[in-house]
Amino acid sequence: MAEWVRVAAVAGCPVGQLTSVAAGGEQIVLANVDGDVYALLDQCSHEEYPLSDGDLEGTDLVCMYHGARFDACTGKNKGLPAIRPVRSFPVDIRDGDVYVEV
Repeated sequence: MAEWVRVAAVAGCPVGQLTSVAAGGEQIVLANVDGDVYALLDQCSHEEYPLSDGDLEGTDLVCMYHGARFDACTGKNKGLPAIRPVRSFPVDIRDGDVYVEV
Protein backbone atom coordinates (compact mmCIF):
# COMPACT_ATOMS: atom_id res chain seq x y z
CA MET A 1 0.00 0.00 0.00
CA ALA A 2 1.35 3.41 -0.98
CA GLU A 3 2.02 6.05 1.66
CA TRP A 4 3.15 9.67 1.66
CA VAL A 5 6.54 10.19 3.31
CA ARG A 6 8.15 13.52 4.22
CA VAL A 7 11.60 13.46 2.62
CA ALA A 8 12.93 17.03 2.76
CA ALA A 9 12.20 20.69 3.27
CA VAL A 10 11.62 22.61 0.04
CA ALA A 11 14.42 24.94 1.17
CA GLY A 12 16.78 21.93 1.10
CA CYS A 13 16.06 21.38 -2.61
CA PRO A 14 17.53 24.40 -4.44
CA VAL A 15 16.28 25.30 -7.92
CA GLY A 16 18.35 23.59 -10.61
CA GLN A 17 19.82 21.04 -8.19
CA LEU A 18 19.49 17.33 -7.40
CA THR A 19 19.01 16.05 -3.84
CA SER A 20 19.27 12.41 -2.75
CA VAL A 21 16.80 11.24 -0.06
CA ALA A 22 15.54 7.95 1.36
CA ALA A 23 11.84 7.07 1.58
CA GLY A 24 10.08 3.80 2.26
CA GLY A 25 13.19 1.73 1.62
CA GLU A 26 13.87 3.47 -1.71
CA GLN A 27 16.71 5.84 -2.57
CA ILE A 28 15.14 8.78 -4.43
CA VAL A 29 16.57 11.77 -6.25
CA LEU A 30 14.63 15.04 -6.02
CA ALA A 31 15.01 17.42 -8.95
CA ASN A 32 13.97 21.04 -8.57
CA VAL A 33 13.06 22.24 -12.06
CA ASP A 34 12.21 25.96 -12.03
CA GLY A 35 10.68 25.71 -8.54
CA ASP A 36 8.76 22.47 -9.12
CA VAL A 37 10.10 19.39 -7.32
CA TYR A 38 10.04 15.97 -9.00
CA ALA A 39 11.08 12.56 -7.63
CA LEU A 40 12.77 9.69 -9.47
CA LEU A 41 14.38 6.46 -8.37
CA ASP A 42 18.01 7.35 -7.65
CA GLN A 43 19.36 4.66 -9.96
CA CYS A 44 20.28 4.94 -13.62
CA SER A 45 18.44 2.40 -15.79
CA HIS A 46 21.57 1.89 -17.92
CA GLU A 47 23.78 0.80 -15.04
CA GLU A 48 22.85 1.03 -11.40
CA TYR A 49 24.75 4.20 -10.54
CA PRO A 50 23.10 6.99 -8.50
CA LEU A 51 21.49 9.67 -10.66
CA SER A 52 21.92 12.15 -7.81
CA ASP A 53 25.64 12.28 -8.70
CA GLY A 54 24.67 13.75 -12.08
CA ASP A 55 23.54 17.17 -13.25
CA LEU A 56 20.24 18.87 -13.94
CA GLU A 57 20.29 20.67 -17.30
CA GLY A 58 16.92 22.38 -17.70
CA THR A 59 14.46 19.47 -17.48
CA ASP A 60 17.13 16.86 -18.31
CA LEU A 61 18.78 14.80 -15.60
CA VAL A 62 22.17 13.70 -16.95
CA CYS A 63 23.92 10.70 -15.42
CA MET A 64 27.56 11.61 -14.81
CA TYR A 65 28.83 8.08 -15.35
CA HIS A 66 27.90 7.40 -18.98
CA GLY A 67 25.91 10.46 -20.07
CA ALA A 68 22.45 8.85 -20.11
CA ARG A 69 19.69 11.50 -20.16
CA PHE A 70 16.28 11.36 -18.52
CA ASP A 71 13.34 13.75 -18.31
CA ALA A 72 13.55 14.85 -14.67
CA CYS A 73 9.78 15.45 -14.59
CA THR A 74 8.70 12.02 -15.83
CA GLY A 75 11.71 9.67 -15.75
CA LYS A 76 11.45 9.04 -19.51
CA ASN A 77 14.76 8.09 -21.09
CA LYS A 78 15.91 10.73 -23.57
CA GLY A 79 19.42 9.75 -24.53
CA LEU A 80 21.65 6.73 -24.91
CA PRO A 81 23.00 4.63 -23.39
CA ALA A 82 19.75 4.45 -21.37
CA ILE A 83 17.01 2.60 -23.24
CA ARG A 84 14.56 2.31 -20.33
CA PRO A 85 12.92 5.03 -18.20
CA VAL A 86 13.47 5.42 -14.48
CA ARG A 87 10.61 5.09 -12.02
CA SER A 88 8.99 8.36 -10.97
CA PHE A 89 7.10 9.07 -7.74
CA PRO A 90 4.23 11.49 -7.04
CA VAL A 91 5.30 14.59 -5.09
CA ASP A 92 3.24 16.83 -2.83
CA ILE A 93 4.42 20.05 -1.19
CA ARG A 94 2.85 20.69 2.24
CA ASP A 95 3.74 23.60 4.50
CA GLY A 96 7.21 23.96 2.99
CA ASP A 97 7.99 20.22 3.10
CA VAL A 98 8.39 17.72 0.25
CA TYR A 99 6.36 14.52 0.49
CA VAL A 100 6.80 11.56 -1.86
CA GLU A 101 4.30 8.74 -2.35
CA VAL A 102 6.10 5.39 -2.07
